[in-house]
Amino acid sequence: MFLKITKAGGYEYAKIVHNYRENGKIKQKVLLNLGRIDELKNDPSFINLVDKLQKIFLSSSEETGSIKFSPEDVSEGIIKNWGYIVYRKLWEELEIGKFLKQYSSQNSKIKFDIDKVAFLMTAQRLIQPVSKLQTYYRKNKYFGFEEDIDLNQLYRGLDILAQIKEDLELYLYHKNRDLFNMVVDVVFYDVTTFYFESIKQDDLRDFGFSKDNKVNEVQVVMGMLVDKEGRPVGYELFPGDTVDSKTMIEILRKLKDKFCIDQVIIVADKGLNSKLNLKLIKEAGYDYIVASRLKNMSKEILDRVFDE
Repeated sequence: MFLKITKAGGYEYAKIVHNYRENGKIKQKVLLNLGRIDELKNDPSFINLVDKLQKIFLSSSEETGSIKFSPEDVSEGIIKNWGYIVYRKLWEELEIGKFLKQYSSQNSKIKFDIDKVAFLMTAQRLIQPVSKLQTYYRKNKYFGFEEDIDLNQLYRGLDILAQIKEDLELYLYHKNRDLFNMVVDVVFYDVTTFYFESIKQDDLRDFGFSKDNKVNEVQVVMGMLVDKEGRPVGYELFPGDTVDSKTMIEILRKLKDKFCIDQVIIVADKGLNSKLNLKLIKEAGYDYIVASRLKNMSKEILDRVFDE
């Protein structure tokens, strides 16, 4: 066991490494990533390890280029974020990493750890949503992500996730059903918009009614289904000029064909309660609860509503 110094992205990183022999060859296993050397020297939580590290690595300092610390070097440090392990626990229970690694093993073009890349983007999104560029710059705040991920892997990871989106949704649906006894009999459906700092249109990005009041930027429309516990069931993206009520057809198809859900009540706001949508819901064999203005109701319905 020894201390190994590596360089990446203009920084030096310290690792505790163990040598072992396998099939007659000497291999190395990283036991612990200590992090960036410049940060370690200023980390108060590291002060108790200083003396022990010096004793352990003193004899091999010339070989490994081990860090030369003294208690005087230690000052106020940078706090590493460990809170994401809560999300990691759920990630592992759902075996998302297993799914991603299985896909990666079948695709020789993927040369990086897609599980680690996807989890970093997910954790950052949950903790503090920022761009993928900012996610890359902030990865040093999370213990264990300091040097293993580069910016191109984040962007490539998005392409991969887009390619396997349908399979991953179905996989997570069945995992939720098995792990948490998820019964999808009531789904809540709503539509939102995501805008871009751009005016360039394409097949997906377009001008439309913006829920963020960003009338001068292109956008996309997203419709999402969640179950009665608030767990996502699935989502679809639509061109930015799509009217909310016209997204319902694709969502009904997803429920029927992809998830094989037959008995369900769709709950939606008044933006989705057009006559066509309600007709489609009934034709699909589902029931619905939708918001509506009383003044727009017929006398027959009003009589039923106010019938004690």
